[in-house]
Amino acid sequence: MPSIEEQIALLERGVVDCISHDELVKKLKKSEETGIPLRIKAGFDPTAPDLHLGHTVLLQKLKHFQELGHDIYFLIGDFTGMIGDPTGKSETRKALTREDVAANAESYKTQVFKILDPEKTKVVFNSEWLSKLDSFDMIRLASELTVARMLEREDFKVRFREGNPISIHEFMYPLIQGYDSVALEADVELGGTDQLFNLLMGRDLQRSRGQAPQVVLTLPLLEGLDGVNKMSKSLGNYIGVSESANDIYGKVLSVSDELMFRYYELLSDVSSDEIGVLRADMESGKLHPKEIKKRLARELTARYHSEEAALQAEENFEKVFRKGGLPDDIPEKKIQSDEDIWLPQLLMDLEMVKSTSDGRRMIKQGAVSLDGEKVKEMKTNVSPQGEILIKVGKRRFCKVIFE
Repeated sequence: MPSIEEQIALLERGVVDCISHDELVKKLKKSEETGIPLRIKAGFDPTAPDLHLGHTVLLQKLKHFQELGHDIYFLIGDFTGMIGDPTGKSETRKALTREDVAANAESYKTQVFKILDPEKTKVVFNSEWLSKLDSFDMIRLASELTVARMLEREDFKVRFREGNPISIHEFMYPLIQGYDSVALEADVELGGTDQLFNLLMGRDLQRSRGQAPQVVLTLPLLEGLDGVNKMSKSLGNYIGVSESANDIYGKVLSVSDELMFRYYELLSDVSSDEIGVLRADMESGKLHPKEIKKRLARELTARYHSEEAALQAEENFEKVFRKGGLPDDIPEKKIQSDEDIWLPQLLMDLEMVKSTSDGRRMIKQGAVSLDGEKVKEMKTNVSPQGEILIKVGKRRFCKVIFE
C-alpha cells in the first residue's frame, strides 16, 4: 500500500476542490489503522444512454480510490432523474419517464465497467431509499434549506433575475442529492465543479443527522475536441465510450498538443511524474507531440476495446491518413431497393449520421464522398445498383451492396 502522502497525491491529481484536505488525510489514516475501507460515492443521473470521455473523469477518480482498496458506490439517480437536475440549466428541465431511466441505467452499467472493477463496485439506485420517504419526511427535508440560500446558486440566481420560471421541485434536487449521502453514510463524494453546491448539501445534511461530514472532491469539466467548450454530444465535440476503436483513436489524435496533456492528467493511467517527463521531452524536441499523442490514443482505445483493437486502429490510421489507403475493416451493408435513395436518407439509414439534417450538413461541408468523389450537390440520389463506397468525415466508411 502506498504511503498516505502518495495516496493523497494520486487522489488529488486533477482535483479542483478538496473540502477538506485535512479531513481526507484523517479519513485515509483511520481507514488504514482500522482496516475499514472508506465509502466513496459518485452519482449519475441516467439522462442519456451513452457516456463520453467527459463523464469518465469521475470514473477515473473512482478507479483511483478503488485501487487503494476503498468501497465504490456508483449511484444511479433513477429517482432524481425523474426530477431532472437543474444544475446549469436556463430553464426547467424535462423529467425522464421510468422507462427512459431504466433503459439508460442498464446502458450505463455496461459502459462504466470498462473502467471500474465490476466485482468491487456497488451499483445502487437512489429510489431504494428515496421512494420510501413519505410526505412528512419530504417536508422536513425541505425545512432544512432557505429560499435565500438556494438563490445563492448561480443558475437559479440568473433565472430568477431574468424572470425565467423555477419550479419548486427543482429546489428539492440538491436536498435529495444530499440525502443520498446520508443514506449511504458516504465518507467521500465526487462530482463536477458545477455540482459543488449539491455536494456541500450532503455535508450539511450528514452533520445535522450526527454523521461525520463527507469529504467533497470536485473534478473539472473536460473540454471537448474543440478545446474550448466542455465535452458535449449536443456540440459534437465528444469522444463516445461506445464508439468504434478507429473513431476513438482518430479523435484523440485530433486534439491540440496542450489539450493532450489535460487528457493525460484526467483520463490516463500514466503517472504524474511520467507525464511531466513527456511534457519536458516534447518541449525540448526530444519527442514529437504526435508520438506522445499516439500513446494516449492507444491507451484510451485499448481501455474501451482491447490492446489488439488499439494497434489495429493505429495501423488503419496510418494507412488511411498517411498513405492515402483504405482501412481493412470497412463495414459492409446490404440494401434492397427498387428506387433511387436520397443520399442524406441513406447516410442516416446506414447510421453514418444522426439525422438527414446532419447528413445535409456533412454534404455542405464537403465531408461526404462516393467512391472517392466528394459530393457537392445536396439533392444527390444514389442508384441502387452494384456496390458503392461511402465515406463521411475522415474516419467513417461503409461499403453498400445493393441487391
